[in-house]
Amino acid sequence: MDKVQLGKSDLFVSPITFGAWAIGGQAWGGNDDKDALKAMTKSYDLGVTSIDTAPVYGFGHSESLVGKAIKEIGRDNLEILTKFGFNWKTEKGEYQFPTSDGGKTYAYAGRDGIMQEVEDSLRRLGTDYIDLYQIHRPDATTPIEETMEVLKDLQQQGKIRAIGMSNHTVEMMKRADQVIELASTQSPYSMVYRKIEKDILPYCLEENVGILAYSPLQRGLLTGKITSDYQFKGDDHRAENKFFKEPNRSRTNAFLDKIKPIAEEHGVTLAQLVINWTVQREGITVALVGARNEKQAEENAKSLSIKLSKEEINTINSEMEKVEIDHEV
Repeated sequence: MDKVQLGKSDLFVSPITFGAWAIGGQAWGGNDDKDALKAMTKSYDLGVTSIDTAPVYGFGHSESLVGKAIKEIGRDNLEILTKFGFNWKTEKGEYQFPTSDGGKTYAYAGRDGIMQEVEDSLRRLGTDYIDLYQIHRPDATTPIEETMEVLKDLQQQGKIRAIGMSNHTVEMMKRADQVIELASTQSPYSMVYRKIEKDILPYCLEENVGILAYSPLQRGLLTGKITSDYQFKGDDHRAENKFFKEPNRSRTNAFLDKIKPIAEEHGVTLAQLVINWTVQREGITVALVGARNEKQAEENAKSLSIKLSKEEINTINSEMEKVEIDHEV
């Protein structure tokens, strides 16, 4: 799998990157750590050399599992992408959501918080540097310029290589870029949710900022496996997610039925077709895709084994434009 350059930085990553949210365990109905570790090593064996995680994924658990994968695979063989900006140990910042044990999580990107977070992440990951360090979500209590000054210091110290943002507006990206060289932004993007095409994607194309598309499979909805009677287990957050409610679920499955013949023609799954389409979309640098076991990891990694024709892409795009998703559910 040929690596791609992330914006203007000197960081090259695999176009399919392992998304490590679900392996954190929380909000996805549980997780098996042994399977998660096997999924990461299998992904690496098949050319997926980049892993994206965050402290808040399982409140440290995802990073710790990634750390085990790093130890097994070798640090020099991987690009490690993680984040900062969620604080559940103090009440600094802006309240976001409850923790699994009844505590509170805040968005906080002040200097003291970042300096503590980077050390915690380095310890859990078992490394002395992070390839891409991303602010996870806006913090209304800290000017973005102050946050970026801290990241610039960390970059100069060699603790981080490149700087990214996640879930931020174009205005915030512009302000950040006045202080540092922004390598990338991480945004939700899928066939049924293309909001970033209005502003973020054009800006990134113009300024050569990489885009890491998260939830390209719309958290599993675009795999075709979420049938009308599918039941979510445990604390799986998707049970209350707007995209999985009706009529969105049925409308999405009807769309998938339209493009399924293209997948069958190439001998791939719907998920592989969707991932392939995402990576080929103009402006999208990376598709972040999770896997809980070796089988899913193998399916994800082989998504780029086919080449879609212009006619096939046009067919997909045409059907895609007809899907009416109710985003207000």
